[in-house]
This record gives sequence, structure tokens and C-alpha cells, in this order.
Amino acid sequence: MAPTTPAGSPDSGGPADRSPAFSAGERAEYELLRRQASVRHRRARVAGSSVLLVLTLLLAPLAMVAAWVQDTVSDTDRYVATVAPLASEPAVQDALTDRLTDRVVGQVDVKAVTDSFADTLREAGAPPRIVDGAESLEAPLRDAVRSAAERTVSGVVTSDAFRRAWEGANQRSHAAVVHMLTGEGRGALSTGEGAVRLDVGEVVDQVRARLADAGFDEAAAAIPDSDRTVTLLESEQLGKAQDVMRLLDIVGVWLPVLTAVLAALAVWTAPAHRVMLMATATGVGAMMALLLVALAVLRRAYLDSLPPAVLPPDAAAAVYDTFVRFLHDSTRTLLVVVVVTALAAYLHGAGRVARAARGTAARVTAATGRALYRSGVDTGSTGRLLAQYRPWATSTVVAGGELALLLWNHPTVTHVALVLGITSATLIVLAVLAAAAGPAHPSPDRTAS
Repeated sequence: MAPTTPAGSPDSGGPADRSPAFSAGERAEYELLRRQASVRHRRARVAGSSVLLVLTLLLAPLAMVAAWVQDTVSDTDRYVATVAPLASEPAVQDALTDRLTDRVVGQVDVKAVTDSFADTLREAGAPPRIVDGAESLEAPLRDAVRSAAERTVSGVVTSDAFRRAWEGANQRSHAAVVHMLTGEGRGALSTGEGAVRLDVGEVVDQVRARLADAGFDEAAAAIPDSDRTVTLLESEQLGKAQDVMRLLDIVGVWLPVLTAVLAALAVWTAPAHRVMLMATATGVGAMMALLLVALAVLRRAYLDSLPPAVLPPDAAAAVYDTFVRFLHDSTRTLLVVVVVTALAAYLHGAGRVARAARGTAARVTAATGRALYRSGVDTGSTGRLLAQYRPWATSTVVAGGELALLLWNHPTVTHVALVLGITSATLIVLAVLAAAAGPAHPSPDRTAS
């Protein structure tokens, strides 16, 4: 083999350095090794990003539930906002009114009253027809007692004073939710023997006072303390559920952060960032859809596990829907966000539909900008800078929209739509301003006009 010529020598024609020039055979061997190394490197990146994607998808629903538990447990205002609507829920009010009314009517011995009245008439020598009529008053009298008691109890349960007392009690006893989820502590919510019970002692006290004012002194005093609670849930699996909730409460702060980091790493390590971004967004969206389905299944299981004698189905449904509504809203919001993200990633690709959409948008904004320029609106150097650094301007606007959603306290689907609309409108305005920029040196005809 002939000796190689140094790259820095005049014969090499290359820059002066210490690297020798390759012969044709060495160059071919080098390129082959380089391609093989590139393939191995690409396979490793694909495998690593795939593992990170799977972990992200598995943790996404758990992170959502953990964040909801942590948020509900740690934020008093959030907890009060969660349970406050129960005081105004008609189904819950009706269930509580019926239960207390049944207890009051059960303490009034209507038959003894009618029998005593009939005996009095009989001793007074009243005709048999009158005595029989007195004995038949039992059913109407019982209905009258129930109607009077129901009006009294309902007046308490549906009053604004009760709603304010309800919110105040929950504000002061925020530890109750910790007790419900972890089985530790004391509060308005108690757990035991596979059941979750809501303490309504303040309502019972008000009902007793109202009944005493209405003349039901004995019936009011006979309401036992056992009627101070309303069972919200009965399940043999409550203990296991509490164990899971304790764990979610612990990891509630870090699990969402870990999931977001894993998703970012999956996109960053993948050879095709845009494709992996689409796959991650689509996968997370599918997991959020599964979470919504799981919530619906749990709702059915919850309603089936609670006997109507414990809580009517409509009241039980109201309780479940009230407690999980923020989790439901957050899941739907994230679903919308990832769908928008996947769509945006697709529109930045080389697909036919994506190219057509970008081309149409570019033509429309360019035509609008040129029309403004011809009408006398010249954005000048500002427009030229926007045109020159358009990718940076686009990235800045998109990042601003994402930051707004991150800083928004519990964004909803409406908030996402608002931010998306403002971001899209801003991008359109910037594109039009860039197209409305005239040349660096205006033409004589333009100057003369």
C-alpha cells in the first residue's frame, strides 16, 4: 500500500492538521462503520424513548388522580368548594328531610291519641257512629303529623342559614377529608365498618329546635344521636381503597412532575421528536379517555354498592358526582390539551394535509398583508424582523400560551379554548404584520405616492 499524504501538505489540498487523508478503501470502510454506529445509536434512542413513553402512559392516570387527592386534601378552599354544593343538592336535601321526618313521625303514637279520644267519647255517651268515626281518624292524623314535621324539617334543610352553617362547619373541620381518605383523624366525615358517614349533627340540632317550637317537644327529644350521620358509601373494599388513597396522598406532589419529566425525556431522546410528540400526546389522550370511562364504571359500582334504604339512588349519584367533579373536569381539560398538541405536531409535519393547511394559511396571511401594504399600512422594519425571525416569534407565542395554562389555577376546557383562541389569533396577526412589511428601500413610485 502506498503511503498516505498528510492532509496539511500541499499535495493534499486540505487544511493543515494532524489527520492523515483516507484512501478510497479506507474511506469506504469508515463510512460503513459510521452507518453501523449510527444505526446502533438510533436503535438505542428508539428503545429508550419507547420505554419512557410506556412509563409515561402508565403513570398518567395515576398522576391525575394523585394530583386531585393531594389538591383536595391540602387546599381548604378547594375542599369547601367541593362539598359546598351538597347542601343545595335537592336529592340530598330530600333524603335528609325524609330520614328525619320518619324519625319524628315514628316517635308520635298517633294510634294512642285516637284511641284515647274514642274512649273519652264512649265514656261521655257519644253514639257508636261518632266513636267509630273518632277511631278512623288515625290515618288522617298521621298524615297531618307527617306533613307538619316534613314542613318543619324541610324548612331547616333548605334554608340559607343551613347552607352557610354547612360551609362554615366544613371550613373549620377540613381534617374530615383526611379522615375519609386515610382513616386517620376526626371530622365531619367518619369511616368505620366499611362505610363512609357524613355528620349532620348541626342540622339535627336545628330540626329539634324547630320541632319544639311547633309543639313536637317529645318527638324532638326522642331523635337519637345515631341519626346525626348519613351513610354516603358502604363497601367491603373501603379499607383497601383507603390504603391506595394514603399512597396517592404521599406521591401526589411528585408523581405528576415525574410523569411530565418522563414525557419530555421520551420526546427528547427519540430520533424523530415530532413523531414522538404526536405519539406521547395521543397516548396520554387515550389514557385520559380510559380514566373517564373508569370514573363512569366506578360511579355505577358505587351506586350498586349502596342500598336504597341507606341513601336513595339520586342522592347517592349527587354525592358521587359532586366529589369527583374536579377530577372529571381536570381529566377532560388534559384530554383537550393533548389532542390540540397532537394536532399541532401533525400540522408541522410533511404530510399532504399538513402541507396543504400550512400553504393555505401562508397564502391567506400573505394576501392580507400585501393588501394592507397597498392600502398604506407599512409595518417597515418591525415587519421585516418578524418575517426574518418568524420561527422564534412563533415559538415565543406558543410558549406563552403553554405558560398561561400552567400558571392558570385549575384550568377548564373553556380556559383551554380561550388560550388556544388568543394564541392562534396572535400568530395570525404576526404573520399578517410580517407580510405587510415593504422593501428595505421603498420604490420611487411608492415614495412619490
